[in-house]
Amino acid sequence: MNLVDTFSEFKAGKNIDRPTMVRVLEDVFRTLIRKKFGSDENFDVIVNTTKGDLELWRVREIVPDGEVTDDRAQISISEALSIDEDYEIGEECYEQLHLIDFGRRAIMAARQTLISRIMELEKDEVYKKYMERVGDIVLGEVHQILKREVLVLDDATGNELILPRTEMIKGDFVRKGDMVRAVIKTVEMRNNNPVVILSRTDNTFLEKLMEQEVPEIEDGLITVRNIVRIPGDRAKVAVESYDDRIDPVGACVGMKGSRIHGIVRELHNENIDIVNFTNNTSLYIQRALTPAKVTKIDLDLETSRANVYLEADQVSLAIGKGGTNIKLASRLTGFEIDVYRNNQEEIEIDDVDLDEFKDEIDDWVIEALKGIGCDTAKSVLELSKEELLRRTDLEEETVVDLLRILADEFEE
Repeated sequence: MNLVDTFSEFKAGKNIDRPTMVRVLEDVFRTLIRKKFGSDENFDVIVNTTKGDLELWRVREIVPDGEVTDDRAQISISEALSIDEDYEIGEECYEQLHLIDFGRRAIMAARQTLISRIMELEKDEVYKKYMERVGDIVLGEVHQILKREVLVLDDATGNELILPRTEMIKGDFVRKGDMVRAVIKTVEMRNNNPVVILSRTDNTFLEKLMEQEVPEIEDGLITVRNIVRIPGDRAKVAVESYDDRIDPVGACVGMKGSRIHGIVRELHNENIDIVNFTNNTSLYIQRALTPAKVTKIDLDLETSRANVYLEADQVSLAIGKGGTNIKLASRLTGFEIDVYRNNQEEIEIDDVDLDEFKDEIDDWVIEALKGIGCDTAKSVLELSKEELLRRTDLEEETVVDLLRILADEFEE
């Protein structure tokens, strides 16, 4: 039951700095001394952190026999000579204590105290380390899948991190042993244990992914001004460059989309629109409504509202599937956007461009529909199943699925 063994064992596996370790050990052994002798005055605790051992010394003044008035601070000459024959009256007597002198029960209690103190230190260390990394991307292995969360082991440190289901993208399906990337969102103490919460839906995750893929962002040549997301569905990112020679949108997208494709794959085909930031509000709103082409914008700066006018064929693009494009454009610019056709009628969200369904309908099916003059959801729904079968080469099962997907959009 050697405490020194316990110390060596912990020192080897724990990432705790030496001064802190020495302080903890001194406290534990001084407590042991106080319990046996009533005070830890006149005792020296010498800790060797390199070897993982320690020495306990009792220091008392040597006085003539019969003149001891304080047992804790004084020792008689005859008793001192039994420790070392060279001692003389007036000198200090150093007596080494051995752990076995304290008794088995006291040693067991001290061992438990030492273990719990070191574990507390380790928890504090983990908390501090991850607090400094909030907002960083972490790579980890899926360790356990629970109903409400996934436990992930940090690949770098081996610590257990939590990825709640609410922080996962709708297309995230993981199995034990899979590697996942996420951003460290928060670190909290629960029941005196550090809990590290990860997120894949946080805006910071997309920002950090862009930082990894686009060197100009990491170097500070391009700044990400704002990010808005509907995780797993669509995102808009406003970027700005302080160097006129750099096209921020082109740099983020990369040659033939090489840079953005990696991010889109990581986010399960989340459509990402990169927008060039500007202080010109009208131009910013126009860019935010990409891919729609805006004809005119009327701004009300007091109420932060914008009336946007477009050609009839651009309306569904501006609104987007389920209204996602217009919602994100509003959040990105901070303006409430109302869409009008050029004849000034306010548009209800009543039709959606077929291209918005690319995540559910194959490209070749959309091309077949465009081939018969149908480029919006309603233009397809106006035709019967028989009419679609007759005018396209699509199979009946494909047409039935197609009509169901398009009809569901309007029921929502």
